[in-house]
Order: sequence, then C-alpha cells, then structure tokens
Amino acid sequence: MTTTTIGFIGLGMMGHGMAANLLRKGYGLRFKVHRNRGNLADLVQAGAQEVATHCELVRDAEAVVLCVTGSPQIDSIVLGEGGLLEAAQPGLLVIDTSTAEPASASRIREAFVAKGCRYVDAPLSRTPKEAEEGRLNSMVGATPSDLERARPILAAFCENVIHVGPPGHGHVLKLVSNMLAMTMAASIAEGLAAAAKAGLDLRKVFEVISAGGVNSGIFRLMVGPMLEGDLGGLKFAIANAQKDLRYFTHMTEMLPTTSYLAEAAHQSFVQATNLGLGDRFIASLFEAQETLNGTRIVPR
Repeated sequence: MTTTTIGFIGLGMMGHGMAANLLRKGYGLRFKVHRNRGNLADLVQAGAQEVATHCELVRDAEAVVLCVTGSPQIDSIVLGEGGLLEAAQPGLLVIDTSTAEPASASRIREAFVAKGCRYVDAPLSRTPKEAEEGRLNSMVGATPSDLERARPILAAFCENVIHVGPPGHGHVLKLVSNMLAMTMAASIAEGLAAAAKAGLDLRKVFEVISAGGVNSGIFRLMVGPMLEGDLGGLKFAIANAQKDLRYFTHMTEMLPTTSYLAEAAHQSFVQATNLGLGDRFIASLFEAQETLNGTRIVPR
C-alpha cells in the first residue's frame, strides 16, 4: 500500500483500466475528465477524486499519467492556457503513455525539463482487456533515474516494463510496433477479400493460416471473431490506426528512410475512414473491402 497520489488524464478504454489498477494497488488518484463521463462511477467509488484544473491535479502529486489519443491532445493539455506545464512544480514526473509524434514529444519534454520536471515516454501495447487486468506492456524511453521513479507506477498496470533506451525511444518503438501491426491488418483484410471473391471457404482459410507460419495474434483477433459475425476482436479504432501510420510516415520522412508498405497501409486506413468506418474497430477493414470489391466477407 502507498499514500502516493497520481494525477491521471485520459480515462478512455485503456485509461480506465490503468486508473482502476492504480487504485487497487493503493495509490491515491485524481483525474480531470475532458469528454467521456460514462466510466467514472467505479473509480470514484474506489476513492478517485475528480478535479477541475491542472493545478488541483498536480498539487502534492508524485506524478501525472497521460493516456490520450495523440500529439494534438497532448499539446493542448500541456501547452494550453492553464495547462499542465503552467501548473507543474519542479520535481513533478510526467509519464506519457500516449502514442505521439517523436518530434512533438521531444519539444514537450524539453519544456518540462526547463521547468525542473521529468518527462518519461512510456507508450503501451496490448488491449483494453489487459489494461483492466493490469497486464499491459510498456516500452519506456527514459534516463535510468527517471525509469526507477516511473517503474513502480507503471508496474501497477503493466505486466512488463521494458526500458528500450533514452528519452524518446519509447515513442519511436511504439510507432514501429503499430506500423507492423497495422500493415498486417491491412494485408489480412485484402487477402480475405480475394479469398471470398474467389469462392474459398473462409473457415478453411482461417484453419490453414492459423496452422502455419503466417499465423499471428493480429490474424487470430481479426479473423476468428469475424467468422462468427463479431468485428470487435481487436479493440482499436480505424481512425487511431490511420493517425499512428501517419505519425510513422512523418517520422520516416524526417529520418529519412523508405516506407512503401507503411504508406500503402496508411491509404487503406484513410480509405476505410472515408467510407465512414473510422470510429469502428480494426476488423471493420473487412467491411471496407466488401464495399470496394463487391463481395461478402462478414457473416450476417
């Protein structure tokens, strides 16, 4: 048990489970809600405190955890009027678990350091299910001393806390990881569309692929539930994947490195979003393929 207080911003599908596990591990928790209020009751019942300003959020807090969509949201929270940077006192630890553009995150980090605060990038992998179970993975970019401050907080909701390098490397690795996952997702949707249009039994496709070297967690999460009419196996929004692939391609332009496959996958997600599927989960790429190719993939 601990009397340490953590400020938390971003109680979405991932953030709710993270906050709940901090409370279970005995941390005090304050949160500032921006949009969704539908998942607060159990946190408040467990002792979390809602506050109205960033000043209240950081008062006597050991750290603030950010779990928001991306760089525009981080910029607004940190740099906006009455923002987190303005409220922060020297010594505050900011743990950013969002998926952000490395260049933008670097500017935010420098602004916090200039104020005597520490900023750790610790993006996450796995799903909201593991967030509720306290079994996320964190890829941490930090100095060794900042890592040791952040580790017990991260361990409250992470099964694995992996130090991947100096500040900034967590955000870079997260973009690489999501690029690999989302290019797989785009190719799975295209492959199943071709199989369906050719008249193959998609259950046999699933059986064969699952038994071979092409099998993957992404394939099982997308295709297995889809064969039962469930498009929620991989709970990550198409619009968020589009954003992450955009961040990856921006990063490769700045390095520079080639990114042919990432650019093609990005356009697949842009296309799905333009078809009105941006708020749906990744397996709705199959719905996009149905529209584009005039075939039936998802049982209905």
